[in-house]
Amino acid sequence: MTLPSHGANTHYLYEALQIDSPERTIDFSANLNPLGPPPSLKETWEDAFDLITTYPDPHAASLMTKLANVHDVEENQLLIGNGGAELITLVGRYLAGKRVCIVQPTFSEYETACLRAGCEVTYHTLEEGEWALGSHLVEKMPYVDAVFLCTPNNPTGVTYDPASILALVEAAKRYDCAIIIDEAFADFVGDDSSFSSLLAPFSNLMILRSLTKMYAIPGLRLGYMLAHPEVIEAIKKLQPHWSVNALALHAGELSLQETDFVAETHQVIELEREKCFHFFEENHFTYSNSSVNFYLLRDPELEDQSELLSFLMKKGIVPRHTENFPGLDGRWLRFAIRTPKENERLREVLTSWRS
Repeated sequence: MTLPSHGANTHYLYEALQIDSPERTIDFSANLNPLGPPPSLKETWEDAFDLITTYPDPHAASLMTKLANVHDVEENQLLIGNGGAELITLVGRYLAGKRVCIVQPTFSEYETACLRAGCEVTYHTLEEGEWALGSHLVEKMPYVDAVFLCTPNNPTGVTYDPASILALVEAAKRYDCAIIIDEAFADFVGDDSSFSSLLAPFSNLMILRSLTKMYAIPGLRLGYMLAHPEVIEAIKKLQPHWSVNALALHAGELSLQETDFVAETHQVIELEREKCFHFFEENHFTYSNSSVNFYLLRDPELEDQSELLSFLMKKGIVPRHTENFPGLDGRWLRFAIRTPKENERLREVLTSWRS
């Protein structure tokens, strides 16, 4: 049985599992802001309609300036792309034929992009449960050309100690190894969790960022990359012209102004995460020590969580399976933090599972 390789589009998972979809379902498989898009997008969406009659700015100049200010970098250190997926694909092409190490468990697109580009892919699998970086990754750097690392990690939600990341970046530079850090979910961490301040001293560092997760605009596809100007220029040559549409650029500019919205999001997610984790402890579920808007969960009485997955889906709760996350292999389920009402429904269904 082949399960969908991504969350969202829940009907594909129901079809794969041959389960009849209930009339009402809640999608816990997509890690988006439970508050939805920022209010300013809704309020100005009708006025933005005219943007579809003109070509978008191929240089994304206005959004580029705003992002450079956010990260205190030069504009030639930035590349805006059609979502994180395009940027990961471009990095894969940039690394074509190279030796790449991927820190697992993690987002499957890194491996897909690198294999399509003819890279030789190896893995560094973190110890299940703790998922700490440790020191062994450094030992592999003399034998690879690049390392992919996701922090906050998808699918665990775990963030890594900044000192550990700095040590990795320093080691990578010593061994002439590029290090790609995916910060797609960094906006959900309460403090400034970006490693963009390391760009100046470390030309081997590339950072991937997303605007679709915090601002709940995955249908528009919008992300960006931070790196040394020479790296940006080389990757830019691989990107199609007019890669990012005008509506996405408009949404990106408006979203960056929504500081109150981001603060409210942090409050809601922190409160809901605490309520969920307290419930899991009381009801003897195991979960990852996430600091963002999603987490891993398992019933420790089951090795394979397929039985729990089927039970939840029949009740209209759709988590993300982990069959295609090396190092997890179906032993966990991933859940997004949803609205208070939806999280309460999840707890009700898990209570019925326990009974």
